[in-house]
Amino acid sequence: MSDQRKSIAVFGAGPGMGQAVARRYGRAGYDVVLVARRRAPLELFAGELGAEGITAHVVPADLAKPGLVAMLAEEIRAKIGDPTAVYYGPSPADPEFVSAVGLRPERLHELMPITVDTLLALVGEFLPAMIERGDGAILTSQGAAAVEGRPRRCGWPPVLAAQRNYLQSLAAEVAASGVYVGMLYIGARIAGTATDARYQAAVAAGQPVPELPAADPDDLAEVLWTMHRSREPRETVLPESFLGSRWE
Repeated sequence: MSDQRKSIAVFGAGPGMGQAVARRYGRAGYDVVLVARRRAPLELFAGELGAEGITAHVVPADLAKPGLVAMLAEEIRAKIGDPTAVYYGPSPADPEFVSAVGLRPERLHELMPITVDTLLALVGEFLPAMIERGDGAILTSQGAAAVEGRPRRCGWPPVLAAQRNYLQSLAAEVAASGVYVGMLYIGARIAGTATDARYQAAVAAGQPVPELPAADPDDLAEVLWTMHRSREPRETVLPESFLGSRWE
């Protein structure tokens, strides 16, 4: 990596992974752009980062609207230029899982824009500068159900699997250009997120839920950072016991 000022655009800068990634990269000297739907939480978090000596910019945007990506990219460039790294990890407004038996095409179409379309548009905006520099990274973290399907965990995971397939192909194509594509797939509930809160409420109410380990988002962000620094592997699934485990 060169000695020039580094920067990262964090798409999906909410509680959990997005904020943890922003903080980890900021502590490493990266300027950070925070992108999510609502301005107020972004401003609050940017203030926290600023108190830690991290330069953070706020760009509110609805990532479910890929048609706005060109305008969004220009706002980001006005603040930091073309980012050295891009982290993409937003979730839909309604990520609720459904059964495979009950899955309908309309559900998949609802989830495509924020999961695939906007990501493709952002890569189209920022990848050329990374290739020209010979340095860059496109990073994601998503649920491990994208890697291995589970009963009654359908809906979003098939769309995430499409995202994964695209990123796998992209990783192979751009590696020789100095651009790293890193994917972290998490088979755990991430502490401090709305998903974790719903899970704990369901457990407290005695509802039947699959047994899921808890994960610290700071630890996960460290894994992604280490992947980026070493530029390997392209994919990591955590916990390792997720793959092949039974979940009926």
